[in-house]
Amino acid sequence: MMGCGVSASYPIFFSMEKILIKNMVCRHCVESVRNILEHSLSLPFESVELGVINLSRPLSPSEQQSLAALLQEEGFEIIEKREAEIVERIKRKLIDDIRRDYNPSESLPSRLSHLNMSYTTLSRMFSEIEGRSIENYFMNLRIERVKELIKYEQKSLSEIADLTGFSSAAHLSRQFKAFTGLTPSEFKSLGSRRSLADI
Repeated sequence: MMGCGVSASYPIFFSMEKILIKNMVCRHCVESVRNILEHSLSLPFESVELGVINLSRPLSPSEQQSLAALLQEEGFEIIEKREAEIVERIKRKLIDDIRRDYNPSESLPSRLSHLNMSYTTLSRMFSEIEGRSIENYFMNLRIERVKELIKYEQKSLSEIADLTGFSSAAHLSRQFKAFTGLTPSEFKSLGSRRSLADI
């Protein structure tokens, strides 16, 4: 996971009883944050969900700084801008889509329609903050899913192509080589996966 450069004051999100966190992508992340709150800092909170800490009360300045520092050590980052929050919601939704019942025919605008913003606006926001397009990010997620299926499932390349939305095994192989520098068979022998938070 990436480190963060968190400033010493957090007037937007710490003034409320909710803190938004970047790079939380799995149950392990939730447990790591919960452990910081319960055991490292003994801070009162209602719940911890993917990307969100719901506090029982606002934090003092010293508690804010301690929490930010410990989160940073674990590779998490406090989200201080609304645009960054929306980008993180985009990423969490797309990661969730890849991990669950992925429907290859569903378009990106349709996947993100729950955000109630135009796809053009979401694309601009994502590109400004991430330095890449939503399409590029989603393709990287799909490639990581392909890696998982190659490594751990007994499926043919054609079956994997169907599961991950590529039109054919040949199309999948071309995209896989473009993104990884390896063919699927080379990856199966030599390659390794990345954490979704690092994509």
